[in-house]
Amino acid sequence: MAGVGLLSKELSNQRKLDIAAQLGFSETAYVTVIGDKFRFEYFTPTEEVPLCGHATIAAFVVIRDKFSPSKDTYVIETKSGDLSVTLDGDMIFMEQNNPRFYETIQKSDIAACFDMDFVNDKLPIKIGTTGLRDIILPVKSLETLETMKPNLDEISKISHKFDTVGIHAFCFSEERIICRNFAPRYGIPEESATGTSNCVLAGYLWHNNIRKNEYIFEQGYSLNSPSEIIVRLTTDGDDISRVFVGGAGYVGGKKSVK
Repeated sequence: MAGVGLLSKELSNQRKLDIAAQLGFSETAYVTVIGDKFRFEYFTPTEEVPLCGHATIAAFVVIRDKFSPSKDTYVIETKSGDLSVTLDGDMIFMEQNNPRFYETIQKSDIAACFDMDFVNDKLPIKIGTTGLRDIILPVKSLETLETMKPNLDEISKISHKFDTVGIHAFCFSEERIICRNFAPRYGIPEESATGTSNCVLAGYLWHNNIRKNEYIFEQGYSLNSPSEIIVRLTTDGDDISRVFVGGAGYVGGKKSVK
């Protein structure tokens, strides 16, 4: 879930932050129409972030519901650059920046972040981004992923140390890929859906020879708010040329703010 604010006038960043805190969602997207483009800004309950995939999808669910847009593809302006959003039937797909990868993190660096032996040693712990830096953490089993308890203070410390939003943990369960996302540095203990993180994860899997042109990620079970995030890759040989994240959504009840 995400908050959506359609702006008819400019608000101060402090006001946007206050509203995001009152709404209480992990992210709130603020949308302003500028010519034939939309400007998107994203706020957690504690600060602004440059990009949020699932809040963008949520915003276009609201735009489609209220305004019946006539085009299939739109350009949005974000602090991570101009990106395209495509309406495809009930699905909405947002283009992301191509994945880039940085440091490999040692298991000992994050040992204090969870309460058990959790790492799948067959894959690296890696920092990557398609707009936001995340730590991609392979977990050894579904049981481990479901039961591990995050130490939010330690995750916040490691996020500051490596300048990441948080930790995106995943495991394989037969053909399924299940995820949990922790971003306490930005006031989000755990997130039920993360478009940007799952785009990084798709690129990570591709570069580790677990290759598909469409990945389906499941997230949010531990919060009783399950989500399904679809990431599509356009590839040329070993290279990823375009990345899209999407899903379906619905407009929920309104929350009032003061």
